[in-house]
Amino acid sequence: MMKKSLLGAALATATLLGGLHAHAEVKIGFLGGFTGPIESMTPNILAGAQLAQSQINAQGGLLNGQRFVMPTGDTTCADAAAASNAGDRMVNTERVTAIVGALCTGATIAVANNAAVPGGVVMISPASTAPAVTEINDNGLVFRTVPSDAFQGEALAHLLINKGIREVVSTYVNNDYGRGLAMQFKATYESLGGYVGDNLAHEDNRADYRSELGSLSSHGIETLIVFAYADSSGQTILRQAHESGAFTQYVGVDGMATDGLIQSVGADVVTGMIATRPGSPDLPGADLFAAAAAEAGFDHNAVFSAQAYDAAFILALAIEKNGTASREGLADAVRAVATAPGEVILPGEWERAKRLIAEGVEINYEGAAGQHEFDENGDIQGVVVEMVMRDGRWVTLGQIDF
Repeated sequence: MMKKSLLGAALATATLLGGLHAHAEVKIGFLGGFTGPIESMTPNILAGAQLAQSQINAQGGLLNGQRFVMPTGDTTCADAAAASNAGDRMVNTERVTAIVGALCTGATIAVANNAAVPGGVVMISPASTAPAVTEINDNGLVFRTVPSDAFQGEALAHLLINKGIREVVSTYVNNDYGRGLAMQFKATYESLGGYVGDNLAHEDNRADYRSELGSLSSHGIETLIVFAYADSSGQTILRQAHESGAFTQYVGVDGMATDGLIQSVGADVVTGMIATRPGSPDLPGADLFAAAAAEAGFDHNAVFSAQAYDAAFILALAIEKNGTASREGLADAVRAVATAPGEVILPGEWERAKRLIAEGVEINYEGAAGQHEFDENGDIQGVVVEMVMRDGRWVTLGQIDF
């Protein structure tokens, strides 16, 4: 009898310790395009999220001192099945509380529909910009810290008109991202008096786009806009356009504004290229993030890195506000910590945020990339900035006002 009692006590102790160990960490997953058309962008986006993770762990961790861990998964950006599989692993194997990501719109939609929404998992994408994200039947679980391309397309149209560029031809990658941007740009540009000579869809990951470029160049228009990804069709189109000698001005959007493009086609090919991308408004959080990113060793201007930082920080604040690593109630907590009124929390102020939440004080996170007042669809307004390729690097010229 005594042996049985001792064995029972030992098993109870082991179960207790196992339970404590199981809850000694809180998982927020990261889903990115580590391979595929944005693979050169993804490391800096991950770095932004990991900066938030490291600051939080250094300032007491989540909840009652639990460690914030961030498992990662590769959606490939281009393969919906791969994205769904990565999402399923996060939701059902890693058992994450929430997800930063995905990045490409198609991947975000696939993960939401096939894994996150059925599993009740909140997602905050720092990079899925297509208007289609707004239309996901998501039960209020999908947010983004980046403005919709409906906004970026408008901004690009106004930028070109203000620069006196009144006729263009364009080509877009035939997916939600490319179509959404191209159609919004075309509608706004033409409403402002601009002329789009042609707006051709193209399929990604082909070796030859000379046929499309021949059709585009036949209009005699010297400005070519490429709505695509730098690590796949975008670089091939620019390289072959340069070889044709038919265009004198290139224009791109966020998927093109990467260092990978410079390395792939050469700075001489894209010098003077104009691009737009979501940016950070003139808020204290932007400077705080810039300083922390420099200390961490990555470029704070890297596309979507600030948005990834904010996504991770907001999810952590929401978990703290929710008082548990449970998925239930987290979406409401996301809105609570990112919406005025409340004591303003800036990037890096984790210890202060924990104290205020523990005291029952309402908080309002104002981040590296914006204030993030989410609307009913989980969208934000944000800002769009102009970039130009100069001296072998992308230079940010400032916010586009219109």
